[in-house]
Amino acid sequence: LRITDLTFSYPNQFPPALPHITFALRPLTSLAIVGPSGAGKSTLANLLLRFWDYSSGDIALGGDSLHGLDQDEVRARIGLVSQNAYFFNTSVYENLRFARRRVTREEVEAAAKSAQIHDFILGLPKGYDTLVGEQGLRLSGGERQRLAIARAIIKDAPILILDEPTANLDPLTEKQILETLFALMEKKTSLLITHRLVGLENANEILVMDHGQIVERGTQGQLMKANGLYRRLWDLQNRILQTE
Repeated sequence: LRITDLTFSYPNQFPPALPHITFALRPLTSLAIVGPSGAGKSTLANLLLRFWDYSSGDIALGGDSLHGLDQDEVRARIGLVSQNAYFFNTSVYENLRFARRRVTREEVEAAAKSAQIHDFILGLPKGYDTLVGEQGLRLSGGERQRLAIARAIIKDAPILILDEPTANLDPLTEKQILETLFALMEKKTSLLITHRLVGLENANEILVMDHGQIVERGTQGQLMKANGLYRRLWDLQNRILQTE
């Protein structure tokens, strides 16, 4: 995944939401993009998934410009775990099978085991045939996230994008979900977009964004020593956690 001189503006807005962004994600490595609200993280995620289009610079997947790929081709190459995964009002099994129609029952169950949700599913009234309700409302936030992770495992796309995957989860559930996600990320080319600075010692590199620009980059250890925006955000989040 390579982003070169990418600039994006919302209609009738100046300055650009993303001005001249450049970075690369090497195969089988993980990159975290962090920053305060309004930094441009979600804008970047929407461009990568072709929800929005860009007019200046380029985004390339495996050497192919996104401008030469339609939405289906892009999404076939990307597995997504977001804070708002969509669930149909059907069974657990059908919701998981949605990721890849020709998947076998054994593969579905293996993915659920990897996402640490298999035992929970077996405990439901009808197991994998239990209905999840509209938008999965019969499930907790952590359970929905584990199903979303299982979906990504089933899809088995070469690139994994995690867009605020632990937002709105309690600290214990967040820690458990992140452990599962980082185990999955070790086998993928992975991009984690988050405002939560938890578990990022596992990322190969961190980009810190502010007002649409990359203002710092490095490992967590390097960024903590630099004593810049990342360190200030880290200190702030930990003070908030200590007062809760």
